[in-house]
Amino acid sequence: MGKGFFNVPIAVNEPVRDYAPGCPHREAISEAYKTMYNSNLDVPMYINGKDVTTGNTRTMSPPHDHKHIVGQYHLAEKSHVDDAISTALEARKSWSQVPWQDRAAIFLKAAELIAEPYRARINAATMMAQSKTIHQAEIDASCEFIDFLRFNVQFMTDMYHEQPESTSGAWNKIEYRPLEGFVYAVSPFNFTAIAGNLPACMAMMGNVVVWKPSDSQVYSAKVIMDVFEEAGVPAGVINVVFGDPVMITNTVLASPDFSGLHFTGSTFIFKELWKQIGNNIHNYKTYPKIVGETGGKDFIVAHKSANPKQVATAISRGAFEFQGQKCSAASRAYISKSIWNEVKELVIKDVNSFKIGSPEDMGNFITAVIHEGSFDKLAKYLDQAKADKDADIIVGGGYDKSKGYFIEPTVIVTNDPKYTTMCDELFGPVITIYVFDDDKYSETLQLVDQTSDYALTGAVLAQDRYAVIEATKALENCAGNFYINDKPTGAVVGQQPFGGARGSGTNDKAGSILNLQRWVSPRMIKETFVTPTDYRYPFLGE
Repeated sequence: MGKGFFNVPIAVNEPVRDYAPGCPHREAISEAYKTMYNSNLDVPMYINGKDVTTGNTRTMSPPHDHKHIVGQYHLAEKSHVDDAISTALEARKSWSQVPWQDRAAIFLKAAELIAEPYRARINAATMMAQSKTIHQAEIDASCEFIDFLRFNVQFMTDMYHEQPESTSGAWNKIEYRPLEGFVYAVSPFNFTAIAGNLPACMAMMGNVVVWKPSDSQVYSAKVIMDVFEEAGVPAGVINVVFGDPVMITNTVLASPDFSGLHFTGSTFIFKELWKQIGNNIHNYKTYPKIVGETGGKDFIVAHKSANPKQVATAISRGAFEFQGQKCSAASRAYISKSIWNEVKELVIKDVNSFKIGSPEDMGNFITAVIHEGSFDKLAKYLDQAKADKDADIIVGGGYDKSKGYFIEPTVIVTNDPKYTTMCDELFGPVITIYVFDDDKYSETLQLVDQTSDYALTGAVLAQDRYAVIEATKALENCAGNFYINDKPTGAVVGQQPFGGARGSGTNDKAGSILNLQRWVSPRMIKETFVTPTDYRYPFLGE
């Protein structure tokens, strides 16, 4: 992507390690996992550069072994949130004045720390606490996080390089100021990289942050903060609080100094936060920036010209990697009738070959869903599908939470394109398929567009270019990330900026310059070299 301010490449994607059997990196991950599994880690909050404990704790357990306790974290009272806010505002006085190159250097150092000394630790934490396989942890907690940090520095360099035209009589320049006040980051459980990027990208632009990670991601959040601290993020710039989300959010949004929300999570919660910000609008010193990436009901459309093996693989990977707990995961598919039987056989064969269990066994492709609430929700949908006449489970459908929250990868076939699991966001390893007549392709594309309130990701598979063109046009509003002849997951920072519209968020494209531009308040400065001394213009005459 070019050279940055050090005249060396900055925005270079981190290579993904394969962790094949016998690889020394694989052994390092195994050792780190075992250490963490037996560590009983105590996770404090982090306010003003100090560890803050309250004695009011909640335990942490792996989703795949929920009776085993790996540690505990400390819960905030309102006073701690107030401290985080006041600390951030005090830190802003210095941090906002730090030259952007120095801010960049801190986060480039963080990227390099993750790339090597922290790599095994952050991957193992993500595997254990969020039940990711080694591959899913590697592409998330290591590679994507590193890419966010590196590319954001490149984007910031490009942003500051972009300046207005000047003339011989006046020098025009844009100053990219941090937002006035503090910003609030609310991050999800499913991606360690997102959890790190939400506060980091705002801090990189000179902002100060109060960060609330998901309760189910606290373990790897601790590693993130250890990295930031070692990289040199000053005290008070990023403050971390855990606990009651309603209390924390109410306290944050009540502050007149609140200036921005960076959110990834559920659509319902995001809409409630937006409403709450609107209700408080007269209290704020500035109009808050609101950026959110929320849910998805992501689709695969397979035209009759598609390669059945490619369709089956797109389903097997797109729907079931990380147990379908990606915002981009395929959860509804529309398959042309003439290729369906072959696709069906291939998908069933794939699913039956999946090994399921703890991510510590690196031969497992499927592990547990994140917590009991998710498990119970998915089990209810599966029971309903078993009972409904217009749905047929062709593979999977089982579940067991005696040791971990394990849901079998499940494929439901329905003859009703508006069947509940074609419409509802499940966030688990369940995909529902509707088989359409070959001559109903155009009508099916309309159905895809009209079925969901979401518009995050989607994919079309076809060898017929006319079919690809038709789908690309017909589905232009129902997927912010649209994939041709691929699964709808796996966006890479710098290559496929991520985000969707409709019920899926504000589409501010994490992993691009567009997102960073949301976290600054530009100031235009014009300096006139020879200042006029007479108000009269020539048109006035003598």
